[in-house]
Amino acid sequence: MTSDLPETLGKTIPDAWDYKGRPAERSKTGGWGSAAMILGGEACERLTTLGIIVNLVTYLTGTMHLGNATSANTVTNFLGTSFMLCLLGGFIADTFLGRYLTIAIFATVQALGITTLTISTAVPSFRPPKCVKDTDCIPANSKQLTILYLALYMYALGTGGLKSSVSGFGSDQFDETDDKEKKQMASFFHWFFFLINIGSLSAVTVLVYIQDNVGRSWGYGICACAIVLGLIVYLSGTRQYRFKKLAGSPLTQIVTVFVAAWRKRHLKMPSDQSFLSDVDFVEEGDKNKQKLPHSKQFHFLDRAAIKDPKINVVSKWNLSTLTDIEEVKLVLRMLPIWATTIMFWTVYAQMTTFSVAQATTMDRHIGKSFQIPAASLTVFFVGSILLTVPIYDRVVAPIAKKVLKNPYGMTPLQRIAVGLVFSMFSMIAAALSELKRLRAARSNGLTNDPTAAIPLSVFWLVPQFFFVGSGEALTYIGQLDFFLRECPKGMKTMSTGLFLSTLSLGCFFSSLLVSIVHKVTANEPWLADNLNQAKLYDFYWLLAILSALNFLMFLVCSKWYVYKDERLAELGIELEELDEPAMQEILV
Repeated sequence: MTSDLPETLGKTIPDAWDYKGRPAERSKTGGWGSAAMILGGEACERLTTLGIIVNLVTYLTGTMHLGNATSANTVTNFLGTSFMLCLLGGFIADTFLGRYLTIAIFATVQALGITTLTISTAVPSFRPPKCVKDTDCIPANSKQLTILYLALYMYALGTGGLKSSVSGFGSDQFDETDDKEKKQMASFFHWFFFLINIGSLSAVTVLVYIQDNVGRSWGYGICACAIVLGLIVYLSGTRQYRFKKLAGSPLTQIVTVFVAAWRKRHLKMPSDQSFLSDVDFVEEGDKNKQKLPHSKQFHFLDRAAIKDPKINVVSKWNLSTLTDIEEVKLVLRMLPIWATTIMFWTVYAQMTTFSVAQATTMDRHIGKSFQIPAASLTVFFVGSILLTVPIYDRVVAPIAKKVLKNPYGMTPLQRIAVGLVFSMFSMIAAALSELKRLRAARSNGLTNDPTAAIPLSVFWLVPQFFFVGSGEALTYIGQLDFFLRECPKGMKTMSTGLFLSTLSLGCFFSSLLVSIVHKVTANEPWLADNLNQAKLYDFYWLLAILSALNFLMFLVCSKWYVYKDERLAELGIELEELDEPAMQEILV
């Protein structure tokens, strides 16, 4: 009978454990059975998050009676906080709780947030009264806004913790040392990416339609049920999951190097490098480290590796290895590229704020009876992403391989550069379409009525959504490819953190820019509550100019930057190829 049993029965995974802390058996844990439960939870999360974001500005202006500038900042601050909290979630998962508990706890927080948001839209006392004659509107009071913000930022906290760990925990269910499971892992990430887009499309079409035509409480109620269902499915797989040991946060390494260097700032650097601490790669065989050439940049950090005989108890807070220091230097060299990609996400933020506000004033009818929800116009944004990726892969990349003599086609920095150019085009298109919208409002005598439907097709806004969507497809993948390849081998989780922080800071910079512009142009407001009397086109021109200046700075930084493989070539070390599962993991 034993000959009929699967070959894998009784075999354990070398670096994974089951829920009881025992070595995980290949036949009883992990694989598609457990991965499917994680996929289900992610699909619910993406549906809910997009369902909130894309239509939030219309709720803030139409129901809570906030101004356009305030509403835009509320959305971008919510987005920025969600992405920034991913760094906190990743730190907690890597250092304290592990991915499983982090997902479970923060998904619960997320469920509480969306439930609170649903209640706030259903209870009349949590909303201001409806406008009288569409002009006499009472803005939401402090109590109503407190409940709204509590719900949003509770959800943002949950999103940060969940998003930082879910794709990584999914990859933990497959053993990369097994060829069969390695292929399954690649398939897992394909399905992961597929469900992300299905969730996005469902949110910007079906869910937005329900919110606008049936009721916000129904729309958010569906989201709450989806999150709770996803959490239940996720927890039901506990006995099947594989768990990995805590990896430790790369943020800790960066801090310890700076602290150790500061403590030894008065010590003299030895002339012989052998007096500095380093990893013995021959003896240690550390697979998570890679020997890096010693560099003269950021020379003050080298003091962290000085062996001080006065220190009795050696710890990572007073002694770092040269390898650790060089890894930190690699991250520091990436910061100029990191900083010059933030502007793209500032432009991106306008697609969920002012572009949606523009759409609410235009003719959104298809035929005589059906009217597109304003937020559903983002379907063109999602569609352009899905269109650009295969076009690049099948058309642009093969041409670039021949023209640029690069086996990968366009380099990561070249892809980012094209994405930045597309962001400039999007703001130019947005400014021109806004000028056309205002001319239509004036010619029809509708400038004094902020709720009037201007007889101009909403499809005039499609180019700005298209350019940002195509730009994201290039910038998103280019950024992640850059950060994944250039981050030190021992700090791979840093790549996700660096990328997500650019999204976060882009949203926060949008909020800051809106606040400054709104205050400076108070006499002739660019961002007036009545868009028909505003100068939104000037704000778009400003973003186009800032994007152009940022693009020039990016070109300078790109020319200065030296790729990691070129530095490693100094030691005769080849940069390892990234396998498909590793690349797919970082993409989702």
